[in-house]
Amino acid sequence: MSIPSASHPQRIVVGVDGSDPSKEALRWALGLASLTGGTVDAVTAWQYPAAASGYGWVPVPADDIDYASLAEKSLAETISEVAGPDPDVVINPVVINGYPAAVLLHEAESADLLVVGSRGHSEFTDALLGSVSQNCAHHARCPVVIIRQAKSGSRSDSQRSTSVI
Repeated sequence: MSIPSASHPQRIVVGVDGSDPSKEALRWALGLASLTGGTVDAVTAWQYPAAASGYGWVPVPADDIDYASLAEKSLAETISEVAGPDPDVVINPVVINGYPAAVLLHEAESADLLVVGSRGHSEFTDALLGSVSQNCAHHARCPVVIIRQAKSGSRSDSQRSTSVI
């Protein structure tokens, strides 16, 4: 990771899917960008839904649903909720059709840092990273920060665990 300067502000890419862990990741990335004078690319990836059939996974007919617009709306709402009406950091919303890990890795190729949330749904999976965050940690060309939510009851809801890879 390069040292941020006025001529090279730090570019932070953060994965945002509207989940609580991704909101925490965005909040953390905004805090770091505020300290370093960096910018944040808030990235949402979307895919057409698929259904299982006798021929494998096939796309579900779109039926005039504009998934890109829905993703843009969700990202805008999440940014507004987390950053508020007057953020002190430049936030670039990015919405791309594709598999989330592949989209994040592509967007982070020239970034200084990639930040993602991790989901843990049980004691077993809580010990593991989610597939997107795990994929990013293994394949990113820049440092990766993974924000894990604290278990209920173990810390206050505002506290979280951070892993830097």
